[in-house]
Parts: sequence; C-alpha cells; structure tokens
Amino acid sequence: MARLCQDNEEFEKRQTTILVIGPENAQVFARYFGENSLPFTGVPDPTHSVLKSYGQEIKLFKFGRMPVIDRANMYRS
Repeated sequence: MARLCQDNEEFEKRQTTILVIGPENAQVFARYFGENSLPFTGVPDPTHSVLKSYGQEIKLFKFGRMPVIDRANMYRS
C-alpha cells in the first residue's frame, strides 16, 4: 500500500484510478483509511463477493490479493 501511495501522483498523470478492496467490514476499513490518510477510494468487501467476481484468490506469499483490472476489462458483464 505504501508503494501505491508513493506513486499516486504518477497514477493520476496516467489517468489511472486505484480502487482498494479490502476484506474488513465498513467500520474497520474506514478507520484504517483514516489512520493512514490513504488517497484512494476504498471498498469494504467482508463477504469477498467483489474479489470473487474477478477470480481473485488469497496469495499467502503476497500477503493478500493483488488484483489488476485494466480498462479493456472494466466494463465486462
């Protein structure tokens, strides 16, 4: 997450939006975002429904899920 924050200006220059989807409930997620002053949009997903819809699985050695969604696949049905 720190690296994404560090590179946020470059993402904005490239018209790329970072959307962080986390497994916590809304209250825990909001607290984390507030405590860390994250410049991104965050979506709590405690049931993992959003991440499952993109076929993401937990990667233990990467400490979580690392989805990458490009514009070409953004509007798929």
